[in-house]
Amino acid sequence: MSKKSLFIFSDKLLQYKFGGQHPFNQFRLTLTLDLLKCLDAIEETHIMAPRKATEEDLRLIHSPSFIDAVKLASIGQIDAEMAEAYGLGTEDTPIFPNMHEASSYIVGGTLTAVDAVMSGKYKHALHLGGGLHHGFKGKASGFCIYNDCAVAIQHIVNQYGAKVLYIDTDAHHGDGVQWAFYEEPSVCTLSIHETGRYLFPGTGDVLERGQGKGYQTAFNIPIDAFTEDESWLEIYETAVKEVANYFKPDVIVTQNGVDAHFYDPLTHLCGTMDIYKRIPQLAHEIAHQYCQGRWIAVGGGGYDIWRVVPRAWSLLWLEMTDQLEKVNSASLPDQWIERWKEKSPVPLPSSWTDSRDMYAPIPRKSEIIEKNRRTLEKALYPIR
Repeated sequence: MSKKSLFIFSDKLLQYKFGGQHPFNQFRLTLTLDLLKCLDAIEETHIMAPRKATEEDLRLIHSPSFIDAVKLASIGQIDAEMAEAYGLGTEDTPIFPNMHEASSYIVGGTLTAVDAVMSGKYKHALHLGGGLHHGFKGKASGFCIYNDCAVAIQHIVNQYGAKVLYIDTDAHHGDGVQWAFYEEPSVCTLSIHETGRYLFPGTGDVLERGQGKGYQTAFNIPIDAFTEDESWLEIYETAVKEVANYFKPDVIVTQNGVDAHFYDPLTHLCGTMDIYKRIPQLAHEIAHQYCQGRWIAVGGGGYDIWRVVPRAWSLLWLEMTDQLEKVNSASLPDQWIERWKEKSPVPLPSSWTDSRDMYAPIPRKSEIIEKNRRTLEKALYPIR
């Protein structure tokens, strides 16, 4: 088994927990890692615990006043007006004890992955606990307190002087990362997401292209609701290849939200496991073509934690470690299914693939495909 790839994990990542019926549930990390272990696809020597991000790390992106507000919220000493001003205590981002520490380990995990790759010790690193791409300089947003993606990218720019291509395939626009680097020419952001007409955060239009020295380093492809695999993969293949060829990065950072799947309860897309097999394959190819293999991958959205996230994120690690042959049988390990079926509120899948009759035919399929092609053309025409 290849040791060129690193998996970031410890139980500290499970402390990022909003509680109750909140859709963001880090138990998906436990389910994914257990699935990989049942496949004999990961060993303890692959796993490294995240370090805790320092305040100096966090200040690479976040304002001191925001960090102080998160600290106060962590110990229950923030008033409602101040919390609201910083995006804390909302329905999306409720306050929970020790949230500063929990969030710092999320950021530290992505920084651990970055340094492992940029130092040359590893080719690839995967931190599924990360991917909190909605956090802003002075405000929490969309389940995200600190923005580990943005902090890590700024660290790469400052510490290693590298050009970073950030590829975000979460169904929600990667707004926090885009705005953090909107005027930065050494960072290129590419986000493929469901149109903001229907979905949070409502941004990510094709005309958001960067500004100043960063003009033409932001790319957005807002696809139509009910987009299926065929169109989604056409957009992804074309955009990633053309943007990578245009920007010629030194390292790629991929945000791997898996909420474009049909089963996801928060979005309106109709993806299947087929897209989650191809996403990491192409990322892997691009990393070796342009970046000498340097690839840092993080998690992100994904709210069907039983049927979708473990399978999709396992495929990411299997691709990264050249072990995709382990899923050639198409069947998930019986051991994993038996362990979790009583706890799952839905029947667990038995296969790595999805049934073609998972959902009814989409009546607007041809219209959606054509609309997405026009959107892709608008997004990419300046570099063609």
